[in-house]
Amino acid sequence: MSRCPCEEDVLHRIRPTPEERAYIRTVGRMLIDAVERSGMARAMVVGSVARDTFVRGDRDLDIFMLFDPSLSREDLEEQGLALARRVAEEFGAPWQEKYAEHPYINATVDTLDVDLVPCYAVSSATEIKSAVDRTPFHTRYVQQQIDGYSDDVLLLKQFTKAGGVYGSDHMTEGFSGYLCELLVIHYGGFRPLLEAASRWRPGVVIDIEGHARRSFDDPLVVIDPVDPERNVAAALSLSRMFEFVELARGYLDEPSEAFFFPPQPPLLTRETFSRVLDARGTKLLSIIIPTPALTADTVVPQLRKSAASIRELLERNEFSVNRTDVCMQKERSMMLFELLVDELPAVRRHIGPPLWARANAERFAAKYIGRDVFAGPFVEDGRYVVEIGRVYTRAADLLRPDALSDIALGKHIRQFLGRNWVVLVGKECWDEDFAAFISAFLQRSSPLTRIIRRS
Repeated sequence: MSRCPCEEDVLHRIRPTPEERAYIRTVGRMLIDAVERSGMARAMVVGSVARDTFVRGDRDLDIFMLFDPSLSREDLEEQGLALARRVAEEFGAPWQEKYAEHPYINATVDTLDVDLVPCYAVSSATEIKSAVDRTPFHTRYVQQQIDGYSDDVLLLKQFTKAGGVYGSDHMTEGFSGYLCELLVIHYGGFRPLLEAASRWRPGVVIDIEGHARRSFDDPLVVIDPVDPERNVAAALSLSRMFEFVELARGYLDEPSEAFFFPPQPPLLTRETFSRVLDARGTKLLSIIIPTPALTADTVVPQLRKSAASIRELLERNEFSVNRTDVCMQKERSMMLFELLVDELPAVRRHIGPPLWARANAERFAAKYIGRDVFAGPFVEDGRYVVEIGRVYTRAADLLRPDALSDIALGKHIRQFLGRNWVVLVGKECWDEDFAAFISAFLQRSSPLTRIIRRS
């Protein structure tokens, strides 16, 4: 299928240069040689560099060190880290230990961001002992299938990055690089994929190898060609899926480079933030905590769980919440709530059982007769009603540690209750470090809407 002129222009900007490819491959070969000289493990380059589907400027290099499957998990971690550290130090590269399913070493080799990851050299993806063991099989599969489609994958990656739907991390809930590759392979190119996606509905199932062994309830199901019991699209949320559908429809209607390189969104300043908040007439509440020293895959779900529990608590106390979102940064994280009302009167209605449920009705009335209430009990539409005092008249009071002690917070979030738990109200919520997050929250729009408005 021929490409439109804008796609050729985009490819000219995003294809890695021959010099870039040669440089990354040379460093990769040197790292592999260093691993294999140890005699402890075999090594291979995995990921988009190995599959020649990396976008120009993406300086990430993943070296997997394949150890004997007979090693215990403890020995794999110990020997793998020791070997990775030795290789990094051989190159004079600064390094740090990171943790996914098990520890690995991240190093900066010259200008490249390098991950040195130990895994088991299993013979089949169905025999994996940890999730990372599957990655070499992904690399080999795509290498065998990608011929002729590398440019299409580059276009799709740039398209999804520009649209804000690229990345399978918990913050994004979008398309992984591997998922992009499989979609291009399955549909036969970038444009055929967009045409198919423009007609997607929830529950689309793609099984390239026709070997699925189980069903999934996810919005998009792409059975892993190397593992029949895994959905490659499991991290993709319904929202991100249909933001992609919207982008596909918009691009097919009017192809433009703006879908690959959209104008940057304007960030609010403290002054414009104040004006926007006044114009909306809503109330903001934010909670800022130190970011736990854990991966985003651990922290973000706990932030979301905590924010959902707090929202439920606010609404249970009649503080109507319009929207909420979370943001994890390296040093601090924020939970942000927009309320339609943040103060309520001291009195609230409490409706009891109908009088024909005599025993329950009498117990309800007895509970409040003689108590300090505003009014009641009285009968209204056949039920007892009492007007009692409200415990919390300000939403911010519900965010104090004592009010949150009994709700379901993430365990690594709860540790900050009573210390380092900062609650801000209204215009106090502005924070320069979170300017992009707050701006996007208050000026929320779909990817296609943003492109149309700014083009």
